[in-house]
Amino acid sequence: GYNYATAFEMALKMKELTYSIVEPYSSADFLHGPLALIEHGFPAILVAPSGIMLPEMQSFLQVLRQREAEAIVISDDEATLADARIPIPLHASLPEWLSPITAIVPGQLLALYLAHARDYDPDHPRGLRKVTETR
Repeated sequence: GYNYATAFEMALKMKELTYSIVEPYSSADFLHGPLALIEHGFPAILVAPSGIMLPEMQSFLQVLRQREAEAIVISDDEATLADARIPIPLHASLPEWLSPITAIVPGQLLALYLAHARDYDPDHPRGLRKVTETR
């Protein structure tokens, strides 16, 4: 869906600022192998705004709950947020195609706060240049 790219951007920010191993997946791809990693307390972030992908994301959330994952859910859907370990509500009146604009902000803030918690400088991540040259 529209937020597939949101997952990639969120993972990139987490890697850049916290030096963590974070991998983005669609819910379908996750069920083909990475699901084996999920056990009690394993963190998983779901971007699940209202729209065509919401039913699939709700089913995926139930799988994560059965495995006792720490599900952080970014959504505007009350029922989906109610099933989250950590719910992060989105504004409900946006059309689905605009949801990535607001859905990325919680991921960026999570990366920022985690960097601070680990005593890293998020304004000067190691090895990262603000300008890249393409030839």
